[in-house]
Amino acid sequence: MEKKKFLNLLKKPEGPKLDFKQIIEIDTESGRKELAKDICAIANSKGGRGYLIIGIEDKTKRILGIVELALNEEKIQQIISSRIEPPVPISLEFLEIDKKNIAIINIYDGHQKPYQIRENGAFYIRRGSTNDTMRKQEIVSALQESLTLNVELCPVPNSDIKSIETSIVDRYFMAQGIQVTDENRIELMENASIIYMDKDSGKYMVTLGGLLVFSKINSVYIPHNMIRITNRINKSLNETVIIQGDLLSMLDKSEEVLKSILPATYPIEALNEGISNAVLYRDYTIFYKDIEIVIDYNSIAVISPGILIKNKNNNSINYIKRNMWIYERIIALDVKGRFIKPGRGFNRMQKAFKYKGKVSFIDSFKDNEFKVIYPGIKNFK
Repeated sequence: MEKKKFLNLLKKPEGPKLDFKQIIEIDTESGRKELAKDICAIANSKGGRGYLIIGIEDKTKRILGIVELALNEEKIQQIISSRIEPPVPISLEFLEIDKKNIAIINIYDGHQKPYQIRENGAFYIRRGSTNDTMRKQEIVSALQESLTLNVELCPVPNSDIKSIETSIVDRYFMAQGIQVTDENRIELMENASIIYMDKDSGKYMVTLGGLLVFSKINSVYIPHNMIRITNRINKSLNETVIIQGDLLSMLDKSEEVLKSILPATYPIEALNEGISNAVLYRDYTIFYKDIEIVIDYNSIAVISPGILIKNKNNNSINYIKRNMWIYERIIALDVKGRFIKPGRGFNRMQKAFKYKGKVSFIDSFKDNEFKVIYPGIKNFK
């Protein structure tokens, strides 16, 4: 933030999108609770980006500064992701004013309102300069508004369009019959919601979907986009492989790793189908979990963050798909055709293990995750 903008904010009274704090105590439980409540209330309030400015005397607006720079964005993100559902997009920056350090938490106008405190289930909002619980109609209105928005189109704070792999972007548009040049690429990406212009800063940010599909280094901004493969076949060594990158590259790499671990007779294609579904349909707003593949003799588990919502057809396993923006881009880019096979994927997985064992599909509401449990390797040697 520029000094001029900060001084303009300092002249304003506290309100729904602006709060001044002399200090925040993130090393105490009460301090972490209070910070989560403040951020939740500002995020749920209308009016664009919000600011929590630390190092300012509340009543007088006198600049006191913060004594130590022990405050960092990672700590703030951890507090938010563990206490607010879904996590609020924020960024932290420091500004030196009159040789005193000021901390500014930028609270972005996220598209997943209303935000809720996990511990007590409360929805907070700002009324003037104080926090209050949201009323029933306010919660209903916020939920109705969020249902019309796609999480994939939400901009990721501090993301840089330089992280976009232009070769993937060009390949996508060429598949749509659109010619791409250096002159029109930015405009095409903005129109396709791969990038987003932040009106406050005048800079482009990358959307969540844009990073997932078109960036090979998206782990810089969304480290939870990960496949973690744990090999427990050799009991003397628990080998773990971490796979990150754009979604299609992650799928390709996971196939290579599984082929190197599993017997040649194991129906890896059925396992890959479960992993493809996990990558495509996981809940990417869950920042504290990644996709896990646990390989054991008795079973192989594919665990995906976020439960799947079952369709009204109770005669078969048929789940409502999330991340449809990502789905449409992946289909255009996937030369292997992994997502356009005929029939239901769950049925194909079950048939692949006929006479070898059962494939189980588990929606875990307690852990907020979906699991596919395959037979282990003991019957395929």
